[in-house]
Amino acid sequence: MARAYDVQEVELKWQERWAESRLYEVDADDPRLPQYVLCMYPYPSGAAHQGHIRNYTFGDLLVRHRTMQGFAVLSPFGFDSFGLPAENAAIRTGEHPRIFTEARIAELKASVKRLGAVYDWRREIRSHDPSYIRWNQVIFLRLLEAGLAYRALAPVNWCPGCQTVLANEQVLADGTCERSGDLVIQRELEQWFFRTTRYIDELLDSLDDLEWPERVKTMQRNWIGRSEGVEFDLQVAGGEGEGLTLRVFTTRPDTSFGMTYAVVAPEHPLVDVLTTDDRRAEVEQLRTSAAGKSELDRTSEEGVETLAKRGAFTGGHVVNPFTGQAIPVYVADYVLMRYGTGAIMAVPAEDARDWEFAQAHDLPVVRTTQPPDGFEGGAWTGDGVKINSGFLDGLDVAAAKESAMTWLEARGVGRRTVNYRLRDWLVSRQRYWGCPIPVVFCPVDGIVGVPEDELPVLAPDDVEFLPTGESPLKRHPTFRHATCPVCGGPAERETDTMDTFVDSSWYFLRFCDPWSEDRPFDPELARHFMPVDQYIGGIEHAILHLLYARFYTKALIDVGLAPGVAREPFSRLFTQGMIRMDGKKMSKSRGNLVTPARYFDTVGADALRLFHLFAGPPGDNMDWTEQTENVIEGCGRFLDRVWRFTVEDESDYRDGGPSAEDTEIKRATHRLIAKVSDDIERWSFNTAVAACMEFSNELQRYQREAPGGPHRATHDAASDALLLLLAPLAPHFAAEAWERRHGEGAMVHAEPWPSFDAELARSESVTMVVQVNGKVKDRIEVSPDITEEDAVRVALASERLVGALGGVEPSRVVARPPRLVNFVT
Repeated sequence: MARAYDVQEVELKWQERWAESRLYEVDADDPRLPQYVLCMYPYPSGAAHQGHIRNYTFGDLLVRHRTMQGFAVLSPFGFDSFGLPAENAAIRTGEHPRIFTEARIAELKASVKRLGAVYDWRREIRSHDPSYIRWNQVIFLRLLEAGLAYRALAPVNWCPGCQTVLANEQVLADGTCERSGDLVIQRELEQWFFRTTRYIDELLDSLDDLEWPERVKTMQRNWIGRSEGVEFDLQVAGGEGEGLTLRVFTTRPDTSFGMTYAVVAPEHPLVDVLTTDDRRAEVEQLRTSAAGKSELDRTSEEGVETLAKRGAFTGGHVVNPFTGQAIPVYVADYVLMRYGTGAIMAVPAEDARDWEFAQAHDLPVVRTTQPPDGFEGGAWTGDGVKINSGFLDGLDVAAAKESAMTWLEARGVGRRTVNYRLRDWLVSRQRYWGCPIPVVFCPVDGIVGVPEDELPVLAPDDVEFLPTGESPLKRHPTFRHATCPVCGGPAERETDTMDTFVDSSWYFLRFCDPWSEDRPFDPELARHFMPVDQYIGGIEHAILHLLYARFYTKALIDVGLAPGVAREPFSRLFTQGMIRMDGKKMSKSRGNLVTPARYFDTVGADALRLFHLFAGPPGDNMDWTEQTENVIEGCGRFLDRVWRFTVEDESDYRDGGPSAEDTEIKRATHRLIAKVSDDIERWSFNTAVAACMEFSNELQRYQREAPGGPHRATHDAASDALLLLLAPLAPHFAAEAWERRHGEGAMVHAEPWPSFDAELARSESVTMVVQVNGKVKDRIEVSPDITEEDAVRVALASERLVGALGGVEPSRVVARPPRLVNFVT
């Protein structure tokens, strides 16, 4: 499409100008108040995709807006550059992961710069750089000294054919290796852990103080999983397990009379004992499938049809101590050995998942809590009077819980306890492309940390990547051979590398001081900028990354590396929605990416940015459809219209006092400033863009229709206000238009954010929506100051409302003046 100005030339010009101006480079001695705005640093998979564009557009808007508000905004960028994809690429192509990764970084960095997003590139971090590896290893050793890092046995995915450990992503849904096709088995290996459970209560309790989406806080609470309840024993009934007990944990002992089956984790030590010969093949198949799934996959909510495939009857039974009856024992992948006892009592009448499992496997259901009259659903999880529960009958849930726990304790078969779902963080990875763990194993002195003056320990470059995927560090002729720092004798170097989540658990602190050569970062500089005022990223990081970063920050403070730094790293969090195409998430692995470059080279970065801002609430998922192209081009046409009446305007202006039309456009200008300012603070970017579009139409009408022509001062003030508001939204366009209007060297982004007069911004009337049972029946213009009583009175006078009610008296009226009155019948 033809444009009103040379888009590509203008955008490249201003990208260079912003870099030269150093406007977005800030230091701790800046007299302005600091603000820290951070987009989660990305894994460099290549050129930016639309998900990147959406994320960085939101972040860049905030950086520019807050800079214009007078803050010194720290906005760094880096790359989460270790990871399995680069190692897999090396296996396929023979290209070293470093070469592969740095090529992808160059591609992504070029895309981000072409978008026009501004960052303090002086602070760039790459997690595979030796300087970052060094401080990663120093931190590991400090955690080791403090008892926060330790080594223990843990299960891994082991491929017998490849003779190597597999990541969960390398195990197919049927439990086989993606390379060899062999069935993957579980093996116990000595691995490294971080003691996250030492901070379990603080991680849980401090969530209440964070300005995060409630959805994310709920996901973290559920992952930590604090549960108060009781553990008690179920006697194994007959067979090889005679005399053994199965210990279960429950938060609802009051429902025990409704326990009609029990479920154990695939890894539970009693599975082999409980499983009968006729059931062994089915149980083994399920255990193999579970071995290839992550805990997130195993605990995801599923329906009846899927649960039928995720559970198998062992053939064994245990005795319900409350009823004395034998109940069947199933094995299911959604029960985790690392949570509670690795076994659960199942009460399908009072638990939704137990209900679905019971339906899938045709198991009996016994209600022990009386549901309300008319309830026709499955599991009833609410309060009520106990029924079918022996000595608990007639009690409410709380009293029945207490009575059931007392009964178990009195008989010596149970005890009250608090369980947590969260377990210590397993950080060992049997990979090459990651940060090496800086310890050696000495036959005399045991585990010994590498001295800090010998760090970083770097993986050698002369390695061979085999098709099996086995880490080449184990086979390297010299890497494993080391000298013990204590006794000077021969030692063996650790060949495991760290989980890449370690890299992303403290990078935001290094951004505060990326130049430090004698410590990971200067605590004083970290105290100046931290915590991050606004953190932005995808909902897929809501659990692990955020939880680990919170743990790491607390641990760094406690081991003396970050004294005085805020214990919570991210004050505010925003999770943007994902982009879908044909109902699936847009991603490189699915091959459904729409590259931004095609828009950079046609309609330009600003039109694409405006589209992402305008397409809908930024927290919602967005569908990329056939109409998307039209909307992007429409954003370009909007900028062209604004260009014509702000830069190429040839109106015949009039002098003299302001007319009624002048006053109205002045009031509209102040209303626009107030609305866009408020919308940005509320993350309502789509309505901010819509308001600018509506105002541009209003300003064009004023140009055309004002008697005697527009008033110059009024028109100029309105045009300048619009460009100032567009500066964070469409930065290249606003910068060029501003310079054309105000002379060479004028920079709109160095201007203060416009202010508004509250009286002028006050609407003379607003549209009040009148609803019946949530459905719109009328819209009425009312005073913005209307009281609740008057709003209801005005609404009741509406003929449309009277007709909609049809003589029925409302049972309730919900009034939210001046915008809404809803009559509930």
